[in-house]
Amino acid sequence: MNELDERGPDPKAISDVHPPPDGANDRANDDPAPIELTEAMLEALLFVAERPLTRDEIATIARVDRELVDERLGDLEVTLRDRGLRLAMNGEEVALATAPEAGLLIARYVGADEAPRLTPAALETLAIVAYGQPITRAGIERIRGVDADYALRVLMHRRLAVELGRSESAGRPILYGTGFDFLERFGLSSISDLPPLEIETAARLNDAVPAAVPGGPAGTESGTAAEPGTAAEPAT
Repeated sequence: MNELDERGPDPKAISDVHPPPDGANDRANDDPAPIELTEAMLEALLFVAERPLTRDEIATIARVDRELVDERLGDLEVTLRDRGLRLAMNGEEVALATAPEAGLLIARYVGADEAPRLTPAALETLAIVAYGQPITRAGIERIRGVDADYALRVLMHRRLAVELGRSESAGRPILYGTGFDFLERFGLSSISDLPPLEIETAARLNDAVPAAVPGGPAGTESGTAAEPGTAAEPAT
């Protein structure tokens, strides 16, 4: 075997014989083409997503404007109102969640219908977190008057409470709030769907809430609790 055979064919010679189609190199460097973002396409994307997606992420994936994403999300929310799925929104993030009326059937299927219910202490802590978010453990304890460590650990274990970040106050304590599991468990589309609290209770809550974490949940402002409401016990 001679030296040419050992090296194999010359790539330049091959390209001279079989040149790439006109514009092929240019197309390889172009960004993906925009995709028509219909309600059905958006629903399919959210269905296969392994986590909640932000509105900007959806716009980037489909190569469309953010305004179109907001419009399609509004349309999909209306379409799903009488279906087995709901559109859940937590700030900038969106996801599909099961309808609350299907909760018992789904819980029975996954074997969660006999799961222990939350204790009154855990429910009270969860209500404070839901309405006061973002809130520190110290803020929760100021309202309840007792240690909240165990109740918070229970809620975190069940993914009903989540860490949102850290406060800018001394010691940078952890700020707690709720996520998509809370919304789905209570059949809510967003935190703003929580029913209103009594004025006196809302005032106590506002007094205990620290400055909001940047990028926190919708409906929260610096030093102000979310729209007051009353939490009900989850179905399971």
